[in-house]
Amino acid sequence: MPTTLTEENYLKAIYHISQKSKAEVSTNAIAERIDAKASSVTDMLKKLADKNLISYIKYKGVTLTESGRLTAVDIIRKHRLWEVFLVEKLKFSWDQVHDVAEQLEHIKSSKLIAELDAFLNFPTHDPHGDPIPDASGNIQKTNKIMLSKADIGYTYTCVGVIDSSSEFLKYLDKHQIGIGTELKVIDKEEFDQSLTIEIMSNYLIMSKAITTNIYVKKV
Repeated sequence: MPTTLTEENYLKAIYHISQKSKAEVSTNAIAERIDAKASSVTDMLKKLADKNLISYIKYKGVTLTESGRLTAVDIIRKHRLWEVFLVEKLKFSWDQVHDVAEQLEHIKSSKLIAELDAFLNFPTHDPHGDPIPDASGNIQKTNKIMLSKADIGYTYTCVGVIDSSSEFLKYLDKHQIGIGTELKVIDKEEFDQSLTIEIMSNYLIMSKAITTNIYVKKV
């Protein structure tokens, strides 16, 4: 049964929330994620349940069915492939692509997406470091930690970001931080958990709000 743009956005939101917790996703969490009224969310959940895309228990929450999970992952796959295309082929900056990809992700043509994947030489990650699901819905796991959990004295490579807002990405650009940038942790302030980071012989103090939104992997 075909899905609407709104239904797809709900499925994607439920998927993303569910990745942070094993528990059922609450109506309030969905409402907050997509900026909607709880009553509207409840109405949509009933429609998704009727299509067998979610399991919905009133007052408890929802989980994606296998069909719902595959639909959500397919939308995410298309979104991330379009982000790669926009950055690599059309020279968008990484802070400009999210909103455009939000529109392109709802294109239904599976042939177009397969050709796009091949045209891009089958990328495994998007410009923000997020893994791109394959055509079967499998997602490659990356051995990564938040920068806030990094050990003093070690060098790490930036492999992704949690906050993909334009404001945060522009902050990273300002300090020449991108996917693949090496960061050495020099010191950690016990009072506020801020880190002193060395980047290409330059030193930068990062707040916890910054370090909890950057994924790194030890070199």
